[in-house]
Amino acid sequence: MHIQHVAINVSNIEKSIDFYTTVTGLEVSRRIQHPPFEVAFLTNGNGETEIELIFNPNGQKYEGRGLFICFKTDKLDEMHEAVGQRGLNPSDIQEPGDQTRYFYVYDPDGLSVQLRSFPE
Repeated sequence: MHIQHVAINVSNIEKSIDFYTTVTGLEVSRRIQHPPFEVAFLTNGNGETEIELIFNPNGQKYEGRGLFICFKTDKLDEMHEAVGQRGLNPSDIQEPGDQTRYFYVYDPDGLSVQLRSFPE
């Protein structure tokens, strides 16, 4: 069993698509427009990772804390620099002592996204 996709209710689908394609490298695989709703699926193309962004102008949006999504990367330092250059205010890179390294950045709706490198 594995997670098929994670759905995120967003307040601005274009900003969210820009964020996730830039920060995670995912690409839009399909978009569905059924006014006033719009849905975009972003994927890594390998069937391993998929995010569903849902825009509903009258619907619920993400609010709060206590949740983050982790993306594995082998380019942590490059991504940290790129995210910083885009003005997305990433956290410092953390090294918890288990040979992993990571940092956090918030998406346009305040959802915490972690980029993490793991030992080979």
